[in-house]
Amino acid sequence: MDIKEKQEGAHNIKEAKDTGTTEMPAMSATVLGLSIGDDRYLVHMKEISEVIQVPEIVSVPLTQSWFLGIINVHGNLYGITDLGVYLGAEPEPFGLKSRILLVSSNYKINSGFIVRNILGIRNLSEFALDQTADTKLPTGVSHVYNDKESRQWYELDLRIFIREKRFLEISR
Repeated sequence: MDIKEKQEGAHNIKEAKDTGTTEMPAMSATVLGLSIGDDRYLVHMKEISEVIQVPEIVSVPLTQSWFLGIINVHGNLYGITDLGVYLGAEPEPFGLKSRILLVSSNYKINSGFIVRNILGIRNLSEFALDQTADTKLPTGVSHVYNDKESRQWYELDLRIFIREKRFLEISR
């Protein structure tokens, strides 16, 4: 992706936020690629307010294994979920490449998802919708795409995750 495409994507995100639009044209959307285990995922940039390095996480006792604890960002507290564990993967140690995706403030929840490997910013036009993918997708996965190398990518909808009953009940 060249600088002009990145600027256009940033303009689209700003325009969507300014107008209150929640949907952007699907094939011109800017997405963030990430991997969890062997699977690749896409998250719309409009669903992310910030991508930050992993600060100290204060654990909260008697919570689900996927809920890691609380962090302070700019004076605001955020609950942090291990996205991989939440999606059913085995826990893995965090490394220098690990990042926290803070959920957009438009969703009115101070929450973040920790991921171990970010694959970069992409444009959804680089992918083809996989029409053969199973129609019974896991909760939070809205579409399945293929890239030019025929690798599958799962599009995550963070809005669905943060409204899911399981996500909202962190206690064991």
